[in-house]
Amino acid sequence: DHARRFVGVLHGMGCQFALDDFGSGVGSFSNLKNLPLDYLKIDGSFMRNLARDAVSQAMVAAMIKLARTLNFKVIAEQVEDAAAVDVARRMGVDYLQGYAIGRPQPLLLAA
Repeated sequence: DHARRFVGVLHGMGCQFALDDFGSGVGSFSNLKNLPLDYLKIDGSFMRNLARDAVSQAMVAAMIKLARTLNFKVIAEQVEDAAAVDVARRMGVDYLQGYAIGRPQPLLLAA
């Protein structure tokens, strides 16, 4: 309850929040319901073989639909190849993270 109030205060000040690793933990749904969130981050385990795995595609589609119902933007983690980028874009993912987008690098080189 304290965390919910704290996040609510920060959200009221303009901070935005994402629920990370959605789909990998048991608390995800209660957090969706109880926290003022802006983004849903789909766990990378669903993205690894997205282009070739119909079950992952169905689960990601359901997560996207849930996020849209709650007016959240969608972020996909661990997008590692061009095929996953293509499928995620076609499915309506808003933001992508992973090696297909860029490799980790020092901040000074990220300009």
